[in-house]
Amino acid sequence: MSILQDLSNDLAAAVQTASQSIVRVEGRRRMAATGIIWSADGLIITSNHVVERDDNLFVGLPNGDRVEATLVGRDPTTEIAVLRVNATGLTAATWVATSDVKVGHMVLALGRPEADVQATLGVVSAISGEWRTMAGGRIDAYLQTDVVMYPGFSGGPLISADGAMLGMNSSSLSRGVSLTLPAVTLQRVGPTLASHGRVRRGYLGVSAQPARLPATLISQLGQETGLLIAAVEPESPAEKAGLFLGDTLFHMDGASIRQMDDLMAVLTGDRVGQAVAARVLRGGQALDIQITIGERN
Repeated sequence: MSILQDLSNDLAAAVQTASQSIVRVEGRRRMAATGIIWSADGLIITSNHVVERDDNLFVGLPNGDRVEATLVGRDPTTEIAVLRVNATGLTAATWVATSDVKVGHMVLALGRPEADVQATLGVVSAISGEWRTMAGGRIDAYLQTDVVMYPGFSGGPLISADGAMLGMNSSSLSRGVSLTLPAVTLQRVGPTLASHGRVRRGYLGVSAQPARLPATLISQLGQETGLLIAAVEPESPAEKAGLFLGDTLFHMDGASIRQMDDLMAVLTGDRVGQAVAARVLRGGQALDIQITIGERN
């Protein structure tokens, strides 16, 4: 019995420690959600979908104060938003990598949709590598748990049994599955939003779908598919570069293009404005073209 009591006490202590970095976010008409103190000078990170408006935002601090907040930036593709409050003496969250987390480890999901912190216990259900959201955002690791995401828990942290913050929970990443944005993704996107208000992303202006390449190219390139261009937007970078409906894009900026995820991986913010080499199949012939990457609005 003492072992269970010790574990129970340790979990309660972990929640108590983490609660000093957890706030209430009032950014939608229905129930408030949760946020995490990113920096002691007033930056708050939370889930994008719980910030439904750009003004009339408020944050409930751990000490009980309710203060006005401003929206610094948001990235719908990775489901991250950053707010700022005028407050001092805040306790910033301490993040740890998920590399040591294993399937079966106990974890706690925390939320503060009301005045006090709430908690739910579960285990890590699945871990895998990099993936992309339905909106195209790159998430550095797939971390799934069986914790119950109570209303208002979005934007709150997932913590280990010893109180380390592993990432931020969101109920909108996948319907019916509790997924966590890992700390490494927050540390990559959060500072960009704090500095620039948005995450730059490349843009071509095409609709495309995977299509099988001719047998001669398959053996030559070592890939079976490319992206068949189904539509080209007027005045887009793709149109200006000479891409046509029916072209099959199979190589771009040194990378093989087999499916949409491959193309999205090339269209990073650092390539905006750059001319990159691409190869397309047109009328059975491989053509080399230059495409200047645009910026998605």
